[in-house]
Amino acid sequence: MSKIVLIGAGSAQFGFGTLGDVFSSKVLAGSSVVLHDIDRTALQKVHQTAQEFVDEKRLPYALEATTDRKAALRDADFCIISIEVGDRFALWEQDWNVPREFGIRQVYGENGGPGGLFHSLRIIPPILDICEDIRSICPGAQVFNYSNPMSRICTTVLKKHPGLKFTGLCHEVFSLKRHLPLMLETPLENLVIRAGGLNHFSILLQIRTGGEDLYPRVREKALDYFKDVPGDASLLAQLVGSEVGTRPWAERGLFGVMLEKFGVLPITIDSHFGEYLQWAHEVVDHQGIKDFYAQYKRYSREKKPGLELSFSEERAVPMMEGILNDSGHEELAVNIKNDRLIDDLPEDLAVEVPATVSKDGVRGVPLGRLPPGIAGLLQNQVAVHRLTAEAVLKKSKSAALQALLVDPVVDSVRAAEKTLEKILKLQKPYLGYLK
Repeated sequence: MSKIVLIGAGSAQFGFGTLGDVFSSKVLAGSSVVLHDIDRTALQKVHQTAQEFVDEKRLPYALEATTDRKAALRDADFCIISIEVGDRFALWEQDWNVPREFGIRQVYGENGGPGGLFHSLRIIPPILDICEDIRSICPGAQVFNYSNPMSRICTTVLKKHPGLKFTGLCHEVFSLKRHLPLMLETPLENLVIRAGGLNHFSILLQIRTGGEDLYPRVREKALDYFKDVPGDASLLAQLVGSEVGTRPWAERGLFGVMLEKFGVLPITIDSHFGEYLQWAHEVVDHQGIKDFYAQYKRYSREKKPGLELSFSEERAVPMMEGILNDSGHEELAVNIKNDRLIDDLPEDLAVEVPATVSKDGVRGVPLGRLPPGIAGLLQNQVAVHRLTAEAVLKKSKSAALQALLVDPVVDSVRAAEKTLEKILKLQKPYLGYLK
């Protein structure tokens, strides 16, 4: 029996989705699941629905809920973190639009670029507080983080708490499982896939079957394949009954450029991959990005999550099973400290790589050296991540400004200064710690 703590469980989308994964697991049967959130009302709603579900289905799980984080963490074996700070969409729109107001050409505002910095400065401090409690109360627990900006969160947490068993998980990589078998007309089980880089800034590095390299076929087929594939906005539109954002090829302008100029396929769409590139503004599908955001916002507010026995694309539960069963299975992507995993990047950066999962925990698969052009793009992010961590850990406004000024997306010192000042004023309740 294990004790599993869900931090941020008042979010029905996270709470119900993760509980559905847990309750579907035979390996985790008999476990105690603790729901924690600072929003008592939201937490009670999720707890009540989940308890009724457990009782109705006669599931072998003990369920409890508490707003007391220290009590929730006592004797925990696994912790899953998925939190946001404040009004998610209102703040997100500030992250996105304020830099653009001063002429900074960022294509989105969640993970990379100035928006990714501001998002990081808000969300990393509470996650560090959570990790401080884990370190003192249940230091042996395996911790899985779903919150973004993933790579900056993981880099800062592992700098502050180097001994913590902290792994960032993102389902973006599973687009490869959806698209590559169709593109190459072969079952997924025939394919060996390797992808890596930084979260939301990762590429397909290898694809083969047996001893055959299939990347030449990917380069030959990818552009024609994606011309007929609906964008993510279209998929969300179907879920909320909307007609907006139903164009094919949406949000994949960067695919063509990366294939033509660098010979590689990104694992994610324009809004994410383009946040890290100073030239992305010229080639991304701006309308597709707007459509995606509109549909995602509508989906998050209108779609009523339900609890059901089914596995999602999230990987925390299969990884917990792998640890308990000593499975040794491989995961496509985890975000962990770069312990000689990508030779082109420094050790203190959190990287996204494949990993094996066993009783010994999560062990990254070394990828060696990357193609020189890709290594160069990733290396542009090293100082950005380091200065983001410094800004949080030292509560330094100066380091935050430097994080902007070393970001390849930022090309004006005055724009950086004005953007930071306005964001600090607008988001003072969350960023007032910066001095």
